[in-house]
Amino acid sequence: MKTHWKQNTTLILFLFLQIHCAATLHKTGISLERYKSDLETKSVLVEGLQWKYTERPGTSETILAVHGFGGDKDHWTRFSRHLTKGFHIITPDLPGFGESDKPEGINYTQEAQADRLFQFTETLGLKEFHIIGNSMGGGIVGIFAAKYPKKVKSLILFDNAGIKSPTPSEMQTIEFSGKPSPLLVTSPEDFDRLLTFTFVKPPYLPGFLKTYFANKSFANREWNASILKQIRKEGYFLEKLLSQIQAPTLVIWGKEDRVIHYTVMDVLKQKMKSKLETILLENMGHAPMIEDPKLSAKLVQDWILNLDRPK
Repeated sequence: MKTHWKQNTTLILFLFLQIHCAATLHKTGISLERYKSDLETKSVLVEGLQWKYTERPGTSETILAVHGFGGDKDHWTRFSRHLTKGFHIITPDLPGFGESDKPEGINYTQEAQADRLFQFTETLGLKEFHIIGNSMGGGIVGIFAAKYPKKVKSLILFDNAGIKSPTPSEMQTIEFSGKPSPLLVTSPEDFDRLLTFTFVKPPYLPGFLKTYFANKSFANREWNASILKQIRKEGYFLEKLLSQIQAPTLVIWGKEDRVIHYTVMDVLKQKMKSKLETILLENMGHAPMIEDPKLSAKLVQDWILNLDRPK
């Protein structure tokens, strides 16, 4: 019995150290990535909720970048590295995600998050800026641009949610059949399937980081599922507001996106009244700013710098 107890204690200690080491390595790796991008980690209290965000100061244009479903502020870390140093960039963790507060019982729809994002910008004293969003974050910043037009100098969407695509995506087809969303991992081992579903060429992750993210994604499954349920119930909210968007808009989409089909761009062309430019990237998945941060940053930077130039 004593030997058995010692073996169990040793196993528990080993597993604890493995998890602790993975978490420590993860924090070290992320800190190094932020350091390479000149990003400082900060926090701010907004209407009772603690927001974590990264910021790189700059004297040129301000960019506010918003992550997608299940993501966090570091989805923009490598992207930020490829922007000219003068750009001022802020990338928050939305409430419910990343290191920001995750209270139960509040509304996590895209519209509710857009309103929270407005309060975040007010708290930071941001007057006018370019706003970027990917996936769910794209739906949120689109709603933000429609509801708070005076703050938005330009709107930049990466594979945005909130609009019904004329051609159903692979994810929609799966969900319509009654199967669980491909965005929710069923086990830590299922994380590789999520990566290949999201990217054409998944970004390289060292083994310890992949293990950390896989365990984290599985641990957050039920929480993420509850938020996804709210978003699904909300419907295609952004689509109703497209005609209200005044800011010039750039849309960037991965042609091989299996999550949201690129024909959403056809709806944007039909319903938006503001200046609109669309770019379809070959051999690219659902999150171009992660899959090819250098190209994505160049497209965004060129767009911003050319906005006021006469044709």
